[in-house]
Amino acid sequence: MKFRLLTPGPTPVPEETLLEMARPVPYHRTPEARAVLREVLEGLQYVLQTKNDVVALTSSGTGALEAALVCSVPRGAKAICAYAGRFGERWHKIWKTFGVESIPVTAPPGRAVTAAQLERALADHPDAVAVCAVHSETSTGVKHDLAAFGKLIARTPALFIVDAISSAGALELRTDDWQIDLLGTGSQKALMMPPGLAFLSVSPKAWTRIESVQAPAFYFDLKRYRAKLKDPDTPFTPAHTLLRGLQVSLKRIREKGITNIWQECSRLAAAARAAVQALGLELFADPPAEGLTSIKVPAGTDGLQLLSKLEKQHGLKLAGGQDELKGKIVRLAHMGHIDYFDVLAGIAGLELVLMELGHPIRPGSGVAAAQHSWAGC
Repeated sequence: MKFRLLTPGPTPVPEETLLEMARPVPYHRTPEARAVLREVLEGLQYVLQTKNDVVALTSSGTGALEAALVCSVPRGAKAICAYAGRFGERWHKIWKTFGVESIPVTAPPGRAVTAAQLERALADHPDAVAVCAVHSETSTGVKHDLAAFGKLIARTPALFIVDAISSAGALELRTDDWQIDLLGTGSQKALMMPPGLAFLSVSPKAWTRIESVQAPAFYFDLKRYRAKLKDPDTPFTPAHTLLRGLQVSLKRIREKGITNIWQECSRLAAAARAAVQALGLELFADPPAEGLTSIKVPAGTDGLQLLSKLEKQHGLKLAGGQDELKGKIVRLAHMGHIDYFDVLAGIAGLELVLMELGHPIRPGSGVAAAQHSWAGC
């Protein structure tokens, strides 16, 4: 039985990337290693659509978020946290951990924070020095309108800080055009890598703020990373075998073209959602992010059993809900090294298991709807 990883992180890694990382481990302080880092950082500027500096961290994406927050907002200051799920709430917790007054702006499960909500929060808290938001909230599958957020925040002195961990390389993302000051992402989503690397783009406005903040950080002190960018190098030992692998994955992205990738991801999303609706199931997220599809588990169906049967009987690893959504939703990813036929396999598996569990399904209806959508019929 072939195993298919269809979770919204980690995602499958291309074979050529895996083979590159299997080569002997070199020394990390050499001209060759710096050349790899330079190419990776330039490639990430392309993916993120930014001319801003990009720094590389050896951590998960959460490390990039913590670095952004702790280095740009002093203890005792106020920040607005727009969140609509578990990963947005993580920002709220990081703010509080470092003594920042966090003003939550929230949305019900499966919904996104609106620009109107953010506009009211900015008016109510003109002393907020930062606003953070998650682009693609993978715990629920919703997408935030960063372009609209950026226009509002740019009118204020506040920094716009974004979690793009599961959107970079999958969703349309224009860091500079949307006036994002700090944007963090991780390696294990649409960048087609294992976990272990995080990246942060930093605008001139953000660097000015960072220079004025006495951050309670050592490893995540962004001033240290900025000082090394001219080489380029890193202040601490990087995960340089992962950087070599990412060099290969970024070449793949460049060859395909980032706008083509955005369009393909959108087509995959449309096909998956057409299939869900044809099966008589309900979508959970509104508005949905293109990197994954969140599906409500039908009433009377055991969501955990559904996921277990998909994996054990068909080799299909999908993700379930988290916290209060556990057993209530199923999340099917279509980002990175996941293609159309992987999505079809996921839909076919859903049909088979739902029929086995007694849900009224017409065999092939979901697959047919996905094919019609993909073909533009």
